[in-house]
Amino acid sequence: MKNYTITVNGNVYNVTVEEGTSEAPVSAAPKAPVKAAPAPKKEAAPAGKKGGVTIAAPMPGKILSVKAKAGDKVTRGQVVLILEAMKMENEIVAPQDGTIVSVDTKEGASVEAGAVLATME
Repeated sequence: MKNYTITVNGNVYNVTVEEGTSEAPVSAAPKAPVKAAPAPKKEAAPAGKKGGVTIAAPMPGKILSVKAKAGDKVTRGQVVLILEAMKMENEIVAPQDGTIVSVDTKEGASVEAGAVLATME
């Protein structure tokens, strides 16, 4: 058996492929997805904001909850917001250790992919 890690549209899957000697094709079904943090976008914050790191929406959806507020100290991987997309709850996490400077959305808001949700430093 061989183990592979495959990334599809930002979702990471661990796949095991069984080697066989038969002529029949062997297919492998992906295991449950491994939680992977979305790739952080490091862009300059909009004018008037102090934060140098933005936390952006990886996909369009609806903000279910905001877990951090301006002034909160967060660690890398800590959940900052919950984004619902395609009836799934996605944890939006801090890309690094730091302090939340601003939260630029609110619960119930609809956001587009790439929208700035929060800034931090």
